[in-house]
Order: sequence, then C-alpha cells, then structure tokens
Amino acid sequence: MKSTIFAAALALTATGAYAAPEKYVLDASHSQVVFSYNHLGYSTTYNMFAGFEGEIMFDQEDPANSSVSVSIPVMSLFTGWEKRFGHFMSDDFFGASEGDMVTFTSTGIEVTGDDEAIITGDLTINGITKSVQLEAELNKAGQHPMAGKAWAGFDAEAEIKRSDFDLGKFAPNISDEIDIEISIEAMKAE
Repeated sequence: MKSTIFAAALALTATGAYAAPEKYVLDASHSQVVFSYNHLGYSTTYNMFAGFEGEIMFDQEDPANSSVSVSIPVMSLFTGWEKRFGHFMSDDFFGASEGDMVTFTSTGIEVTGDDEAIITGDLTINGITKSVQLEAELNKAGQHPMAGKAWAGFDAEAEIKRSDFDLGKFAPNISDEIDIEISIEAMKAE
C-alpha cells in the first residue's frame, strides 16, 4: 500500500513501523523558498526567502497526523537588486516592518505516491490567510554523513495569486500568478 510506504519514508527514522510523531527542525542554511513571476512578458523574475525557521512532525502510523509549520521574516527577502527589495517592502506590496512574517501551517497531508504527497495548509501573508496546496516530494531521508544524525530533504511547489494576499499591484501586466519552489532540509530535534 503506497500510503504505508510513504509513511515509513516520512518517519525518517530507523525505528519500528509504528513510531510516535517525531520532531524535525529546518536546517536554515539549506532551506529556501524561491518565487517567480512574469514581468510584462519580457522576463521571469526570481526572488528568494532563506534562513527561516520551521518544524516538521512525522507520524509513521498515520501520515495524515504529520504536520509542518514555517515562519519566514518578510524582510529576509533576497531580490538581488536593492531598489526591488525596497519596492517590495513598500506599501505597494508588503508594507513591511521588522517582525512581519509569512507563515505556513499544514492542515492535512494526502499521500499520492511512494515519496509524494499533497500538503494542504494555511498560508498567511500581509495578515491574510488562504488555504494552499503544496505538491511535495521526499528527496532523501537517512543519517547525515557529517552531522551524524537523522536528516531529511524535501522539495515542493505551488502556485498562488498574489492579489489574494493584497500584493496585486500592477496585475495583470505583471503576472498575478506566482510560482513557488521550496527546497528544505530538516534534522531530528535534540
């Protein structure tokens, strides 16, 4: 049964098949969220959030009982161009202040393959919360060769509409649809 195979992979441990949920924390140095959008039809523009915190809880017996939560400081955005960063932090988009966060908290997990799942959750940006779905894949789980502890890596992708989060300035000339690519590593908590 695919859900049983995926549950075992998600558990990220070498313990028995029915372990209780285990806590993993994100490796901030190897976790990032990249988003892109079409700029007036001329180019695709890429931006990245990195260095954020989060945790993953896994339940081998019941993958639907697993969860993920992430908090990303808005002002940690990397655009590669200082004027774009300033514009994104302005009232045209985030209207950001120190301490403002983008958060994601899962509300459900549907196993769709041996190492794939749809993670549904609440994404909050600019104080607005919408349900989104991430198409997630377990890349690798096992003993980290340098850290000497259980480790896991995941990729995920999603598409959102920026206007849903009061970020719709200049749409549709600058695409309302934002493609999101996520790659994270997580280590078993001490």
